Amino acid sequence: MSIETGRDGGEEVVAETKPVTRFTRWYRSPLFNVIVVGLISFTQPGIWNALNNTGAGGQQEPYLVNGSNSLTFGIMVFGCPLFSVLANKFGLRKILIIGTLGYAPYSASLYVNNRYGVEWFVLFGGVTCGIAASALWASEGAIALGYGDIKDRGKFTGIWLGLRELGQLIGSSIQLSLNVKNGQRGKVGYSTYLVLISLQCLGLPLALLISTPEKLIRRDGRKTLDPTKDKAVLVEAKKLWGLLKTKQFLLLIPILIGFNWNSTYQGIYLTKYFSVRARTLGALSSGLAATAANVFWGWFYDLKIWSRPVLAKITWLFFAVFMLGLFGWQVSNEKLYEETVPKITIDWASPEFGRAFAVNVLFRFMNESHYMFVYWMIGAFFNDLETLTLAIGLLRSFESIGSCISFGVGAAQVSPMVNLVIAFAMFGITIPATTAVVYMVPENPANAVKSSASGSDSANNETRVDPAAVTKIVSALDGTKSI
Repeated sequence: MSIETGRDGGEEVVAETKPVTRFTRWYRSPLFNVIVVGLISFTQPGIWNALNNTGAGGQQEPYLVNGSNSLTFGIMVFGCPLFSVLANKFGLRKILIIGTLGYAPYSASLYVNNRYGVEWFVLFGGVTCGIAASALWASEGAIALGYGDIKDRGKFTGIWLGLRELGQLIGSSIQLSLNVKNGQRGKVGYSTYLVLISLQCLGLPLALLISTPEKLIRRDGRKTLDPTKDKAVLVEAKKLWGLLKTKQFLLLIPILIGFNWNSTYQGIYLTKYFSVRARTLGALSSGLAATAANVFWGWFYDLKIWSRPVLAKITWLFFAVFMLGLFGWQVSNEKLYEETVPKITIDWASPEFGRAFAVNVLFRFMNESHYMFVYWMIGAFFNDLETLTLAIGLLRSFESIGSCISFGVGAAQVSPMVNLVIAFAMFGITIPATTAVVYMVPENPANAVKSSASGSDSANNETRVDPAAVTKIVSALDGTKSI
């Protein structure tokens, strides 16, 4: 064993010198685990997105699916923080496995409804999806952010979310190939769902490949103990409450709730005004746009040209200006198509297709960019895996509040313009608080205000070398070393 000083101001860590095979080093590496998490995300929310971005899960009318989605996100409001606490009790891997079990029943319910008109199953699928999504998002986000060093967090987040979009790209390509001749409005063919359901069933075997934190091996041979295991549930709940009260997290709440509100409107927009094949093309192009966002921001956030505080300010200025312009463009589109008589059906052969379609693609790019931005800021504020697990659970909880309410409004059969105006207003509400939190982004997590989620030093939590058992492999969880 040898002692070395951690990068970014970290304290001493213990490095393992026992030789391991090249395969083991790769299989246990943070990069491999992030890739596997990305592939899991590809088979679960990636396929869910592929269906959702056709407009109303491929259905002819959006209201039942919007109601089911509202139920899903309503469960996630409470499920995400609960599973983040349970992940610190039972370990991230076990919670991740639970997260792969509920998406396929939801997709199956869409198939049954599409083919046989069964509605109750869609709501049941919304419940199973909500439970699984709560577990999945609480665990996979913590793995993607927490398994890598802070210098790699932009890249790792991009890999994770980029692979998730691979699910949408493949799923929407399948949809487009099966519906390419349908130039009318209506619902997606039921054979589409069978292929996508089979892909979602791959999530469970992939989850079994994930290494627990103590089995990770970094490039320098370091191994670490698992800080997210065997913790007392009540203690973790207290830490969660303390984390929620930190200034950084409180200021993030508006953007978590309000930024992505437009997604519900976009589903209604595609369903109301576009042909089936144009909708499936919309799902494919949305996946391409989201993938482009993941690649670009993953590269941008790891640039060494500017400091992290400067990167945060540049990004948010671009977001605010561009989103305001997009909303103005969409309001003009909606007013035009809403007033068109007879009712318009926009196909890719239609002369107005470019104007109508481009704004949907750009919204998808910005929504994915928002995910990258928020996760990157969370990684800048909080560093150790235990705190990150709790922070991701809270993050997804508040995002779910926004999605639950927005899909609820989408299920209420209000006019598309009303839904769009509400989404526009919600984005406006996010601007002041997000601007404030952007000015708090530190160069390193050690320079941020300690999260001290329970009034203790959880954000600066360390596993120290036991003098009586120096052969144990430990790592200092000091707010500057990630796991």
